[in-house]
Formats: sequence, structure tokens, C-alpha cells
Amino acid sequence: MVFRDVIREPKVKVGRAGCDSSVMVGLQNCVILHPTVNQEQDLGLFQKNLHVRAYNHNNHSENVGIGLLERESLYSDYEPMDTEENRDGQASEDSLIPGLYDDAAIDIFARSCRSEYPDFACLNKKFKALIESGCLYNVRRQLGVIEHWIYLACILMPWEAYDPARQRWMRLPRMPCDECFTYADKESLAVGTQLLVFGRELSGFAVWMYSLLSHDWCRCPPMNLPRCLFGSSSLGEIAIVAGGSDKIGCIMRSAELYNSELGTWVTLPDMNLPRKLCSGFFMDGKFYVIGGMSSQTDCLSCGEEYNIETRTWRRIENMYPLPSAGHPAMRSPPLVAVVNNQLYSADQATNEVKSYNKTNNSWSVVKRLPVRADSSNGWGLAFKSCGSSLLVIGGHRGPQGEVIVLHTWDPQDRSTDRPEWNVLAIKERAGAFVANCAVMGC
Repeated sequence: MVFRDVIREPKVKVGRAGCDSSVMVGLQNCVILHPTVNQEQDLGLFQKNLHVRAYNHNNHSENVGIGLLERESLYSDYEPMDTEENRDGQASEDSLIPGLYDDAAIDIFARSCRSEYPDFACLNKKFKALIESGCLYNVRRQLGVIEHWIYLACILMPWEAYDPARQRWMRLPRMPCDECFTYADKESLAVGTQLLVFGRELSGFAVWMYSLLSHDWCRCPPMNLPRCLFGSSSLGEIAIVAGGSDKIGCIMRSAELYNSELGTWVTLPDMNLPRKLCSGFFMDGKFYVIGGMSSQTDCLSCGEEYNIETRTWRRIENMYPLPSAGHPAMRSPPLVAVVNNQLYSADQATNEVKSYNKTNNSWSVVKRLPVRADSSNGWGLAFKSCGSSLLVIGGHRGPQGEVIVLHTWDPQDRSTDRPEWNVLAIKERAGAFVANCAVMGC
């Protein structure tokens, strides 16, 4: 059994890095979701609270060191209303917050929790334009304000997002794909403010994109060489996919870089070896691919490192030892995650978490997994990084039926009075099989 004890209530440890909770105290009291007879009074309270927060921000913030040129660059995506006061650089009644400079108002909103952004967009057209411009996320990156949300699709549940800070699940809009894409195997990747889902439609390979800015799905530009069963990972606004199989099953050695802000795919130099069913990750600013198969029967123990600056691949022998259990074609791609530039893997055969030693190219056991990975050769389990913690998501069959349990563990937490794995959340009526998972930090 996965659990010997009854699952306890979730104990949330994930914080909102850089989020100013004092800002949200004021904002929560003034969000207007529906027009009411007291709307003008509510808006007045809203503006008053923001002015108070702006004063505290300007006088007490430790992150006000953004220079003028940096601010102009950050706010370039947002175009305020063209008024005489704005043209003169003055705060006006047509500013985001009347009487307050727009750059100060944007700083305040950037420090607030992004779960409130859809509510802000309901206030008026100016707020809506600000949210949809993406400017706030650029400012958040500069300020180091990052919130990690978990995007999850299970066997009985379409895509939902989980906000660990507010312990809230949010259903995403229905993806307007065909039935072939809906029921086919898919791969997912979070990059920038986008969630990419790769799959196959009746017409061939397809990529659907969910945007935080529009809160809707749309088609993503296809790769130059469409594929499946590839290794992938993201770093900020870019992502790299490598290897995989083409539409007729040929194993590929090509790689491509996706720029989420430009919406473009760029072909990279080929890897040294073709591989499919592999995994990718970024570590120390470089992209790595490990595991996989170079043919229908040959498994790979070597890894490859891609240097973005020199545009070269380096082969690393014996970077990922071959599993001893299960048929190679039946095993999932390596379950890997990087936390604070430290690589971890979840062993599909031994149900152990292992840590990679960069110096001697070896692995050592760290702890046991909170769920079993060997029962399905690693499929149906998510192993990800979520901020400074490892995230393990798997199914549990109990007296009340099947549930999905989200576990976290901070490798830097050495306290002995905490459980080894923290139960972050429990999702009911989702089945016991995780189909796709991605973590978006922005």
C-alpha cells in the first residue's frame, strides 16, 4: 500500500516568494467582480488602499533600486491612455490609479498575487489592458517575485491549475481540440506565461497553448520538425525540445528552441545520438538530455549537454545507468527534476529518490518515494521541481475511492520534527493516474 496511515489534512509549506501579503490585504477588500450600488464607494476604498500601499512601498521597499532605463524597458509592453497629463509625465485622473504614477501602480500590482489578476482585469479597460500586455510578469521577473502554480491533467480530470499559496484549484477552459487529440497521449511543458500541450490530431502533430494573459487556449506554431516522445525543459521564456520520434516512427537527433515571447521555433544543432523516450532539464544554465532509446531495442546510458552560448553538444558517458527491471519500451522516460541546480531522479524500479553528483558522475540514494513508481513502470506519476522543493504527484486508492495526492519535500530542510514528505494537496474524483503535469513559475 502507498499509505499506512490515513491521509492527513494538507500542510502547506510553499510560500509566495516576493509576494507582498500586506499589499493583498488592501486589494482583497476592494476587488469588484460584479457591479453593485456601492461600486463607487468600493472603488474609492480600492484607490485609498492602493495609495497607502504605494506610500509604504516607496518608503520601505528593499527592491526600489530599478533604474529609469530598466523601468522604461519593463513597462514598454503597456501603453497607457494618451492624455495630456500622461504626455507630460504627470500622474493624472486617467492613470491606472488616479493621482498615482503608473510605474508606481504597476510596481504594486506586480508584487500582488497573480491569482488576483483576472479580478483586476474586471475593474475597467485600463486594468484589462495592463493584465493582457504581459507587463506585470516582466516586472515580476525583474523584482524576483515568483509564484509556482501546478498544472495537472489526470485520467478523469481535464486541465486544472493549483495555487499552493491559496490552496485553490482552478479549472482551465476546455481545449478546443479534436477527439483524437483529447484521447491520445500528450506531453506538456510550461514556458514563460504559457502552457504548451503536445499531441496528435487527425491531421497530424499539434501543439495547443494556454496563455496566462488571455486565459484561453489557442494553437501554438508547430515545430520545424514535429515530433513526440521527446525530452524537453524550459528556462524563463525559452524552452528546448530534443530527440523524439517523427510521424512515421523514425527516432530523431534534432533539437529546437522555442521563444515564448516571440512565438517562434529555432532549429538547433543536432545531438550526437538519436533518442526517444528521453528526458530533458536545465542545470547551471545548460540543457541536458538523458536516458531514452536509440533504436527499438537499444537503451542509452549516456547523456548530452547543450551549451546555449557555444551552440555545441557534449556527450557524457554513463550519466544515467540503465534500469534493470522492465522492458525498455515499456518504461517511462527518466523521472528527473532540478532544485537549486541539483539534479534528482525517481527510480522507477526501486521507488527511491536519488541525487546526482556532478563531480564524479554518480548517483546516491536520498530517500524513499511517497508513492510507488514500479507498479506502472513510472507512468502515471509526476516528479517535478516546484520552487525550492521536489514535487511528487501520484494516485492513492483508499476507502473513499481514488484520489491524487500532491507531495512536496524541501531538500534544504534539515529539521527533524517535520514529516519526510509534506502532503500539499489532495484532489478527489480525478482517478489515480497522472496524465500530464507542468509547473509554471512567474
